[in-house]
Amino acid sequence: MSELNLTDVAKTYGSVDVLKNINLDIETGELIVFVGPSGCGKSTLLRMIAGLEKISGGTLEIEGQVMNDVPPAQRGIAMVFQSYALYPHMTVRENMAFALKIAKMPTDEVDAAVDRAARILQLDPFLDRLPKALSGGQRQRVAIGRAIVRDPKVYLFDEPLSNLDAALRVATRIEIARLKEAMPDSTMIYVTHDQVEAMTLASRIVVLADKGIAQVGTPLELYETPDNEFVAQFIGSPSMNLLSGVITQTGETTIVKLDSGGTAVSRVATDASDAGKQVNIGVRPEDFQPADRDPILEGIVDFTEALGEVTLLYFAAEDGADTVVAKLPGVQRNMRGQTVAVTAEPDKVHLFHQGISMRK
Repeated sequence: MSELNLTDVAKTYGSVDVLKNINLDIETGELIVFVGPSGCGKSTLLRMIAGLEKISGGTLEIEGQVMNDVPPAQRGIAMVFQSYALYPHMTVRENMAFALKIAKMPTDEVDAAVDRAARILQLDPFLDRLPKALSGGQRQRVAIGRAIVRDPKVYLFDEPLSNLDAALRVATRIEIARLKEAMPDSTMIYVTHDQVEAMTLASRIVVLADKGIAQVGTPLELYETPDNEFVAQFIGSPSMNLLSGVITQTGETTIVKLDSGGTAVSRVATDASDAGKQVNIGVRPEDFQPADRDPILEGIVDFTEALGEVTLLYFAAEDGADTVVAKLPGVQRNMRGQTVAVTAEPDKVHLFHQGISMRK
């Protein structure tokens, strides 16, 4: 049986639909990441699972029990918020033990739970410190430790790293990954707007858009085989390039004549009935490579970003219809104003018809 099941879950505020037809099964031991654009409802969905928002329709089950009307404290869930929300006058140990003492757990069991969580999170040296004597990353670990001591069925993380600077985000992200390794049977649901967090932490990613689920899959599945144009452009940075054209040859190999004048070859199989269809091809910036002949696109570089290990080239096709980003390795000097021609391997060229992937 799955650890957590969402069946036709919906959320409305008055006459406004925020989420609808959410169907998702989460297995024991998974780390599920919710991603999506601002306002897509990812934090709302997390709060519905926690019991902090009322479910307007559908069913939430945890270990086979319907939880729609069960109070948050009785759901077996622990939540880590964006804000640390630590008690400033309490030590780390006291902060982590607080919920257990309120529940009147015996002192020796409280101490054992706190010591176990402190070992997992490497907080042993800081148990007697006040929060003000800790770094931001250490405070976030204390907030996570406060959840661990409760030994919940499911852990919920609501953008826990967004208040940290870049270096601390990297360090704390690694610590969360190690925490998951140390607790392989724990089930975690994690909300973030950061793609790197999603791609590096998740067992599976749930992409939310247009009040529902756009796609669910492993990080590489979403990157390599997106179901639709939204997921194709949302996963990956810079976004996948989409270029319009018409299918001129079908079969195991598909040829698309682009509106910009170039020709793209894709390994996506198509049927004879697909000939003449207006489609978009999708190519990720990192999959472009310089073309000696038969380019997909040729254009004049308008802007460059030299990032050290790669250089981003921004250019328009000759007719100006499409702006394209290509990511080339190393430092590409003096490219601005130059004409470039790029191509991509056929298995890196995606096909979309009316926004949906044509991959068979």
